[in-house]
Amino acid sequence: MKKTEVIIVGGGPAGAACAWKLSQHQVDFILLDKATFPRFKPCAGWITPQVFRDLEIDAADYPESITRFTSFQVSIKDVHFKLRTNQFAIRRFEFDAWLLQRSNPNYVNHTVKTVCFMNDHYLVDDAFSAKYIIGAGGTHCPVNQSFFINDLKEKKGSLIVAQEEEFTYDHSDDRCYLWFLQNGLPGYAWYVPKTNGFVNVGVGGSMAGLKASHDTLKRHWTLLVEKLNELGLVRNHDYHPIGHSYYLRGKAPVTRRGNAFIVGDSVGLATLDMGEGIGPAIQSGIRAAETIISGREYSVATIHKFSFPSILGLR
Repeated sequence: MKKTEVIIVGGGPAGAACAWKLSQHQVDFILLDKATFPRFKPCAGWITPQVFRDLEIDAADYPESITRFTSFQVSIKDVHFKLRTNQFAIRRFEFDAWLLQRSNPNYVNHTVKTVCFMNDHYLVDDAFSAKYIIGAGGTHCPVNQSFFINDLKEKKGSLIVAQEEEFTYDHSDDRCYLWFLQNGLPGYAWYVPKTNGFVNVGVGGSMAGLKASHDTLKRHWTLLVEKLNELGLVRNHDYHPIGHSYYLRGKAPVTRRGNAFIVGDSVGLATLDMGEGIGPAIQSGIRAAETIISGREYSVATIHKFSFPSILGLR
């Protein structure tokens, strides 16, 4: 059995940020993830300037591909306008691998099946043991399922379902488009052109809202494809979207039990307006690490609940 101070389950932005902060203070840890990095991860890849500040790096020094947007083309039902902003988009395929490697991780490619607490230590599959455990495995994180499932049933926010695809395309329009509340969608659709010839398109909305109106995300995906073709943004592409789900920010979520912590999408921290999860995930991972390092309280209460203030340059 491998023994360490901290086990991190999940190598996405939350887990990798936690590992990065622990490594800065020479805390021994093992990071477990079922994926091999770099991994494919469909995601619009929103990155705010705050993310780079949290990671103590300048955006200009990020070594992988990055796109800066100084404005968005926004539609809210039938109202269309240009919104000035200062945002970035990355490819998760690159970003997740970079952030994980930056922590010089003791990374083990392992699918976690069972997590338990015994003799003051957390055991994972009778193969790994640690004083602390960090659940960073996303919506269905095994740490969440083992220690927090009853707490989170009542505390989680709205369940968001999404379909999206990222692919190479010789696009001629470098503007980012956002379509809110179109055709009764309780959410929004997007077109995000990225550097090196990639495009990310997708649609996401509240599962409860779709059910209430007897609607389907599949219908809205079809409408998005039609809109992309009509506007000349994407034509003659053979789509293969990938579906996924996550939770928006809930009310006063329980994030720690003993020395077990949950971070990122394991908690459900995506912003209430844009469903942006990378920034909150990174902040929560860093805060969990700081609790282990210094004993400070672990809290997500002051992590921002909305993206638009950042989009508008208000923070």
